[in-house]
This record gives sequence, structure tokens and C-alpha cells, in this order.
Amino acid sequence: MLMSGKGSMRVLLLGACVASVMAGSAAAFDMNAGVTRESGPFDLFKFGFKAYRNGQKEDAVEAYRYAAEKGHTGSRWALANMYAYGDGVAKDDFEAFKIYNEIAAAGIEPGSEDTGFFINALLSLAGYYRDGISGSPVKPDLSQARQLYFQAASAFGVAEAQFQLGKMILAGEGGARNVHQAKKWLNQARKSGHAGAMAVFGDVLFQEGQTVRGLAFLTAALDHCGPKDCGWMQLLQEQAFSVANEEERRVAVALSQDLTHAVE
Repeated sequence: MLMSGKGSMRVLLLGACVASVMAGSAAAFDMNAGVTRESGPFDLFKFGFKAYRNGQKEDAVEAYRYAAEKGHTGSRWALANMYAYGDGVAKDDFEAFKIYNEIAAAGIEPGSEDTGFFINALLSLAGYYRDGISGSPVKPDLSQARQLYFQAASAFGVAEAQFQLGKMILAGEGGARNVHQAKKWLNQARKSGHAGAMAVFGDVLFQEGQTVRGLAFLTAALDHCGPKDCGWMQLLQEQAFSVANEEERRVAVALSQDLTHAVE
């Protein structure tokens, strides 16, 4: 997978409130916890997170839903992820899409504590627009996906968004193809340590005739890739390695060590 599946789109930037639910359930709260449906949204959110971690999924989803109804962004985000991953409920990408869209439509104030939720919603929506949602009104819209990646990449400097945007521009997806702009975004992402961006950036350089630099980036990327992505990166690196001559390989491998240390 070239880092473009829905799973990779939904990078959990905050990672602290993944929850799951039992479909159609509505268990009562533990009154000893001092939390009821009339409690404030943040108290409901905290209760829901604790309930989830304790395996009390029915309580968790009830708390999240009440908090979401009161406008709590984190609870909306948690519910969206439940549906997106089918974690404790039947997987429903369209339901997840609608909730992510609510978060994105609400916007965000500079410095808000909800910024992470907002960014994650943008990335998730971009993934849905890129692929569409089967059996729903959401059809592939590469232009919209590209715009959402641009928003997250430019306004928030998110490396994953910069990577995805760079790939789309490089392929001419959702707009004009522009190698110079693609390299700009890929280079920014790889400076943040994004292995995928480093590999694609290196491949572009290699194809442009910058054999040593391109192969060096491709080789360095292998030192940082995750299990799901090492395969396609290794294929690119091996293809370039087979074309380069012995001297170019030697210099590129040495340079790759410097690049690896630079992002550690």
C-alpha cells in the first residue's frame, strides 16, 4: 500500500480517545461516578474514555454521544473513529464521514485545544473523498481531496498531508501536474522524518537524473519505514540500485547514513 488507504489517512494524531461501542446499546451510567446525561460535556468525555479503557463500552458510547450532542469536539471525533474502524459497532464509513464533516465544518480557532481533532477530521475526509464510499452519496472527488490535504499541509504543517498532497500533485490527481510543487511538499514532509515522503522524493530525484542523491534518499527511507510500507519503498530502492553503477551506489549508501542521522 502506497500510504494512500483509508487506514493511513486516519492517523490518530491525539491517540488518547479511541473508543468502541455496542450497536444499539444505551446502558445507564454508574451513579457512583457522579456523571449523568445532564453533566457537562468534558465530564462526559472523561467518563466515556475511562469507561472504554475499563471495557465498559456501552457506558462509553452513551457518554460520548451525550457529550457530542452538547458540542464536544473530542467526543464527536471518538464516535467518528468508532464507525470508521468498526470498533465495537458495525463499520459505517458514511456515518463516520458525516461526523468528521461536522468537525471540519465547525472550523477551529487558532491555538484551540481541539486542533488535533480538526486536523484528523481533515485527513479522514480527504481519504474518503479520494476513494469515495461505496453505497453512499460520497463519490470520489480528487479535487476536494487535494484541497483538504492542502489545508492540512499548509495551515498546520502536517507531514502526512504534505506527503499525500505531494503525491497527488506529482500524479496530476485533482488538478494540474506540477513536479516542482510536488517536490516542495515531499521535501517538507521528509524533513519531518516522513519515510514515505523521503522515498518518493528520492525516486523523483533519481528519475530526474540525480542518481546519487535520489538513491541516497531511497536508501535512507528504508531505515525509517513502518512494516506496512517497507515493501513498496524497498521495491523503488532496488530498482534504482540496479540501474546505478558501483561508484554511485557506494557514494549513495554513505550519503544515506548522513540523511538517516539527520532525521533521528
